[in-house]
Amino acid sequence: MSEHRAKVEWLRGDADFSDDRYSRAHRWHFDGGIEVPASASPQLVPLPLSSAAAVDPEEAFVASLSSCHMLWFLSLARAHGLVVDCYVDNALGVLARDSAGALAITRVMLRPEVTFAGAGSLDAASLERLHAAAHERCFIARSVRSEVRCEPVLR
Repeated sequence: MSEHRAKVEWLRGDADFSDDRYSRAHRWHFDGGIEVPASASPQLVPLPLSSAAAVDPEEAFVASLSSCHMLWFLSLARAHGLVVDCYVDNALGVLARDSAGALAITRVMLRPEVTFAGAGSLDAASLERLHAAAHERCFIARSVRSEVRCEPVLR
């Protein structure tokens, strides 16, 4: 078992909070010192209260699923003696009302395009099986139904 951490930090600064006109821009901090600018999606919170230049949680969710799938695909392709030169996924997540009427990411479509080196390509059925095996192994895809708990700390 392993643990994976992220620190999410938002600071109000000198903005008024009570009028709902505060910035939704914040930072994600990861191990190794990586910091990522983050924000609510401009599709949900209008500019300038959000930041179009930042990653929003919905994009991060889609990227996480795509990245996990890709990493498993690359591993499985190598195990099958294939050499992958390029892997590009123009993944799409759809935010819509779920069966309870609440907004949720209701569908994520991975659209990977894979270029193999030399004669190491696959027919369509074999490529489909390899992607299905990667999907079955993807921790993130299997975690979508995971429990999410909140354990607040008062400062």
